[in-house]
Amino acid sequence: MTIQFARSIGPCLAAILVVTTPVLAQTADQPPQQKPVRIKNGDVLSGELLAMKGRAKGKRVLTFQLTTAPHRLPDPGGLCNLENGPETFQLVTKSDAEVSELKRYIGKTISVKANDIACSEIAGQNTDAIISKWSGVKQN
Repeated sequence: MTIQFARSIGPCLAAILVVTTPVLAQTADQPPQQKPVRIKNGDVLSGELLAMKGRAKGKRVLTFQLTTAPHRLPDPGGLCNLENGPETFQLVTKSDAEVSELKRYIGKTISVKANDIACSEIAGQNTDAIISKWSGVKQN
């Protein structure tokens, strides 16, 4: 009876090993997550600039987002209640001149001086943090 059991379970164990071995190897090959870099108001953030179309007060608007490595924000926001810190930052535009300046850099890697950074607090925002005052767009 035990020989029959061993014969029937042997192929099952082999199949499990064949399926799980690549999965285990894949998780071992993944690089460890980056440790968040501490940033403060006035520091420079670099990353890819993305644009999202939306509507505000019945008008079509562009929202700009900077995607970068994780950053730890100044207190009291800290990590914005995220394990690794925010990786996406919305650049708030206050004029048509700022919008036209950023349009030139969509899809490119840029650097901006972040003068006022805060965690996103409104439900439905597409970013982890907001840069409400920024200056000095420079293409990398």
